[in-house]
Amino acid sequence: METVEIQLFWLPLGAGGRSVRWNGRVFEALAVRHERRPAQDLYHSALAVRLGDERLVIEMAPAWSRAAADRGVVRTGPVGLRWLGRSVLFRYEVRLWRDGVIPDVDEAVGAPTYVDTDPARTRRLLAAVPVVPAPTWGRDELGLGEMWNSNSLVSWLIATSGHDVARLHPPSAGRAPGWDAGLELANRSGRVQDRGQLLDAVDQPGAGAGPGGVGVHGVDRDAGR
Repeated sequence: METVEIQLFWLPLGAGGRSVRWNGRVFEALAVRHERRPAQDLYHSALAVRLGDERLVIEMAPAWSRAAADRGVVRTGPVGLRWLGRSVLFRYEVRLWRDGVIPDVDEAVGAPTYVDTDPARTRRLLAAVPVVPAPTWGRDELGLGEMWNSNSLVSWLIATSGHDVARLHPPSAGRAPGWDAGLELANRSGRVQDRGQLLDAVDQPGAGAGPGGVGVHGVDRDAGR
């Protein structure tokens, strides 16, 4: 039987970077004042997926980060304001990185969470990565009730590919801003059963499948349409 595994990592917001950590603290301080609640630790998430002999890392990261040149970038989007995305300094990227690494994974809190899966759902999750929407990071352009960020990417991938998200939560006394945005988007489009249905549900201008228009495992984005 084919080996499949999906690991969910929770990393402290700003792990390895003072600027992001400081901005996160400011954001949480403002949220605490507005919502009148105790302060919580903030987390962002990433996935490591194993399918047969392949191991892939899925994450959202700054486009200017010093990762390897061949890091599996399949989508990019603006940060803060759409027009700022013209500069690499204000652009994020979505990575589907074969044999990749999650930066600062050593700072992850606790052991990774194993998402209950099977080959079919794992393939649906991988196929969804190149066609995830790419709205402006930190804003709610899609009217989801929460800003879009790395947590939105991860929760949308897990939910839209048919996985159970009910038991997936950030560490105790922490929260993951943007997580509910991904769930809301998945709820709107519904659970997909195959790649063709996925592409119809999330079709949008510029949602290419990566270099050469070829998606995960060599599946052409237009195949079967």
